[in-house]
Amino acid sequence: MTNKTDKTDWPGRAAIAGAAIGSAALAAALLYASRRKEREVKKPPVDVPETD
Repeated sequence: MTNKTDKTDWPGRAAIAGAAIGSAALAAALLYASRRKEREVKKPPVDVPETD
């Protein structure tokens, strides 16, 4: 005998899985963006003025 909740529970589980995947993707994007900013700051300027 099957339970009715077993058949109708998959949309809820799919929503939870989608939220987990979305939050992981957002976290990865934020980490990637912060690393790019750190690398841009560490670059020396291209035209360094000469001083005497």
